Amino acid sequence: MSEHRQSKKRRYITWGVAGVAVVAGGGIAAQTSMAATTWPAQKTYTGRAFDTCAAPSLAAMKAWHGGLYGAAAVYIGGKNRGCSQPNLTASWVKSLTTVGWKFIPLYVGSQPSCGSGGSVKISATTAASVGKSEADDAVAKSAALGFKAGSPVYLDMESYDTTNTSCNNAVLTYVRAFDKELRAKTYRSGYYGFTSSSAKAIATATDKTDLPGNLWYALWDKTNTTTTDWPWGSTQFTDHSRAHQYLVNSKETRGGYTITVDRDAWDAPVAITG
Repeated sequence: MSEHRQSKKRRYITWGVAGVAVVAGGGIAAQTSMAATTWPAQKTYTGRAFDTCAAPSLAAMKAWHGGLYGAAAVYIGGKNRGCSQPNLTASWVKSLTTVGWKFIPLYVGSQPSCGSGGSVKISATTAASVGKSEADDAVAKSAALGFKAGSPVYLDMESYDTTNTSCNNAVLTYVRAFDKELRAKTYRSGYYGFTSSSAKAIATATDKTDLPGNLWYALWDKTNTTTTDWPWGSTQFTDHSRAHQYLVNSKETRGGYTITVDRDAWDAPVAITG
C-alpha cells in the first residue's frame, strides 16, 4: 500500500465518535518553536471521517452529510498528489462548511528515496531546503482554499525502509524543515504514515525537535479507535493529536452517491474555516 495516497484508485479517511470541540493549545506535542506566536485556538474534530483521492462533487458531499461521517480529508497539493481536483475550490469549501463538513488538509510532498511512493524523491543534499519550500507551497494552497492560520496541514509520507539510515535521516530532515516552516507561517503540523515504517520513524525518533505534533497512523485492523491499538507510548500525541486509518477501499453509497473511501478514527485538528 506504499502508493496508497498517490493512486487514483486509492482513497482514505474516517473517524470515531461523532463530536466537535474547539480546544486551545492542543496538538502541539513534540513541537518546539510555537511559543513566540499567538496561535488561534485549535479546532478539533472527534469522530468518523472519510477520504477519497479526488474531492467529490458538491452534490455528493451534501448528500453524504449527516450520516456516518462528519469530516473529509482533501488533497490540497504536492508534487506527488495523484489526482486532479476539479471540485476542490474555495467556493466548494465555503459551501460545505456552511452545510457542516469539517476538513483535513493533506499534502503529498516529496517521498523517501528508499520507498516506492511517488516519483519526486527526497535527496539528502536538498532535504531541508525542499522541505521548507514545499511547506510554503502547502500553506499557500491551504490559504487559497480558505483554510486559515491555525489550521493543520497533514504531510503524507508513504512507506519506506526505515532501516536505511541515510534515507531515514533525509526523511527526518525534510519533515523537520517542513514542520518548522509550517509553524513559522502559523499552521499546525500533522503527519500521515504507516505504523510499520513512516509513522514509526516519527513516533520513535530520539530527537523530537520540530517533528509533527499530530500523528495520523495507518493500521488496517478495522478497529475504530485512537487508543486501544495505539502502538507507542501512552503519553505520546495526547490532547487531541491522534488519528487512525483503520479500513481502506470501502465502497459506500449514501444519498444516491457511491464513493470508495478509507475510514479513520479521528481525534485531532481540522481546518479553521468560515
